[in-house]
Amino acid sequence: MQFADRHHAAILLAERLAPFKGKNPLILAIPRGAVPMAKIIADALDGEFDVVLVRKLRAPFSPEFAIGSVDESGWTYIGDYAASAGGTQEYIESEKQAQLETIRKRRVQYTPIRPPIDPAGRIVIVIDDGLATGSTMISALHSIRAKNPAKLICAVPVSPPDTLEKVANMADEVVCLETPDYFQAVGQFYASFPQVEDEEVVEILKHSAPSSISKL
Repeated sequence: MQFADRHHAAILLAERLAPFKGKNPLILAIPRGAVPMAKIIADALDGEFDVVLVRKLRAPFSPEFAIGSVDESGWTYIGDYAASAGGTQEYIESEKQAQLETIRKRRVQYTPIRPPIDPAGRIVIVIDDGLATGSTMISALHSIRAKNPAKLICAVPVSPPDTLEKVANMADEVVCLETPDYFQAVGQFYASFPQVEDEEVVEILKHSAPSSISKL
């Protein structure tokens, strides 16, 4: 199956997540691509919307390929293939610090007047527009698990089967629409897959602020 675009994928995911409607779920997007999707899903489920900030650790000679990831606290996931991709200990530490700096800048940019919404005791659904290595989703789920949600769900339109199996160990439930055996990149499963820019993320978050903040 090929999705028309992220909006189409979000609508289909929202249909699969319909059992959580009316249960005040917290829908968390992994920026940037999943942000428009998560907003659509949050609206469909009458839930709250926010972002979970994580970054992939880029392979030395192939920046699109993730050899691991880091969350906002500094916790790091390293893939078991990192060394074979050129990820020395020194390189990984340098890359980690660079990505943490990006996370800090995005927190200031994305939610300048409020802290992240607390997931404690909530049904939390973490959204991405697709999984490849699963690295950023693993860090996102680890980050939220540490904050004691009542239930933690990973929801994505597409993922390779082996990646989904790996990620499933981190969540209470996984929702995935397609698990193709032939997988090169997430973008191959979308007819339209433009990059989501920071300005769009900021605009969506600005219009999705919790009521207590929006009244300030």
